[in-house]
Amino acid sequence: MADRLVESKIRCDKVTLFTERGCRYCRNAEEMLKQYNFVPGALEVVDITQRKDVQDYLQRRTGHRTLPVVFVGRCCIGGLSDLQSVDCKLPRILQQIGALR
Repeated sequence: MADRLVESKIRCDKVTLFTERGCRYCRNAEEMLKQYNFVPGALEVVDITQRKDVQDYLQRRTGHRTLPVVFVGRCCIGGLSDLQSVDCKLPRILQQIGALR
């Protein structure tokens, strides 16, 4: 069930952000991404608060246990610090997957 939820959210033409309510790192990642002019539906924030099964699946799939978990297209780039480290390249990457207007 958790695997179907995660895999149904990840697409090659969007950014998917798995978050937990009350997490400041999740909030910072979401705020950072919302600065971009996304095509409608190209940024999806998935709240997995109290979904240990989903977090367990994400760990098995990506190796990341902590949240947020950021997918650009079908590729997991990691968490907030990983997102911050690609910030200067992000506009080009988002343009390449067709996520920006």
